[in-house]
Amino acid sequence: MRGIHTYQRLGDLATRLRDDLNHPTKPTQIILIYAYNRTGKTRLSMEFKNAGKKSVTSHLITESGEGINAESGDAIEAEAVQGDTLYFNAYTEDLFTWDNDLDGDTVRHLRLNPDSTFFNGLMDLALDETIARYLDRYADFNFDIDYTAWKVSFRKGDAENIKISRGEQNIFIWCLFMAICERMLDGHVSYQSHKYLYIDDPISSLDDNNAIAVACDLAQLLRRAASRKDANGAAAPIKVVFSSHHALFFNVMCNELGRSKEGESKVTHKRYFLHRPSGDEAYTLRATEDTPFFHHVATLAELQLAAEPVSGKLYTFHFNALRSVMEKTASFFGHTDIEFCLKALDNEEDRALYNRALNLLSHGKYAIHEPTEMGEDNKELFRRILRDFTTKFQFALPDIVEVSPVAAPVSAPATGATP
Repeated sequence: MRGIHTYQRLGDLATRLRDDLNHPTKPTQIILIYAYNRTGKTRLSMEFKNAGKKSVTSHLITESGEGINAESGDAIEAEAVQGDTLYFNAYTEDLFTWDNDLDGDTVRHLRLNPDSTFFNGLMDLALDETIARYLDRYADFNFDIDYTAWKVSFRKGDAENIKISRGEQNIFIWCLFMAICERMLDGHVSYQSHKYLYIDDPISSLDDNNAIAVACDLAQLLRRAASRKDANGAAAPIKVVFSSHHALFFNVMCNELGRSKEGESKVTHKRYFLHRPSGDEAYTLRATEDTPFFHHVATLAELQLAAEPVSGKLYTFHFNALRSVMEKTASFFGHTDIEFCLKALDNEEDRALYNRALNLLSHGKYAIHEPTEMGEDNKELFRRILRDFTTKFQFALPDIVEVSPVAAPVSAPATGATP
């Protein structure tokens, strides 16, 4: 398939990304990857990180003389594993765990895992002020880090040792990571061996306004990484891979990094769509430089497959996905909501039914990991909306998957279909 590269193993895909970043004649500074949840983004980030590990021999001698071979007087060699990637993903968030003070129920704090190299040199980095600078943009609580006990406590107003929400916790961890990134770009000794940043899905539970703010801040940091220079003024960029399933976040990143800024060098970057067509271990990677909305079209192709009467399976969350595609279509034509797409349909009665269905059925709280299959009436209604939408708006669906148009029903549509 033209323009699409298939990889049987994530390790091979990680090698491809490193090759892109280190091409001898056309190196890329930043790679942006869009992929759905459960595609393998987190595992890919770990494959990339593991590919940069190497054993380093060191001679460690303490002030008391420990580490000296008693017979030969030589320093005893020690093997250590050194990595070249500072990464942020789901594993990073797992380094922080709550102590909820089950006995007293009053002194709650977040524990840091001191065994992780992520916190190397944390006590020497003086991060508090930088973390607070980022946190003030997104949240209204304060924090105190106890570097000797490896814990963080939170306060808001007069309330001390409060338990913050999961979304607030994620924002705090993200701000700490951004602060560490700044020290890394400054060349702090704890991160001198790192040549890459790999950031996978940095946000969760954020509204659109905060998503845009975080994306803009991150894009600015990545611009700085791409234009980094050493102490002698020579180019010393930190190469970056960024991946996300969040469509708005991804688009903001593409726009921010693709825009030329006065007084700043142009950032060379690539955009990819990562996909697993059949849910097996084969992965496809497609460049999307010329089609920034490609992932929405790919979503439409997925919906076509799900709507196949014989081989497909329609779940309640597919209404959310269809509505999202219609919203992006309306946005592309300069309109604010899906009413633009519905007005393009010929039948006024259908427009009213489709509008009601999309408004009601796309706002439920659906469990993605334990999806609920649609009832037969709603399946038929979904197929009608999808068929009329794709008939009116002619999309060039991607060749990632084999897609056939949703067939019209043999019998008349069920009049009892209700949202």
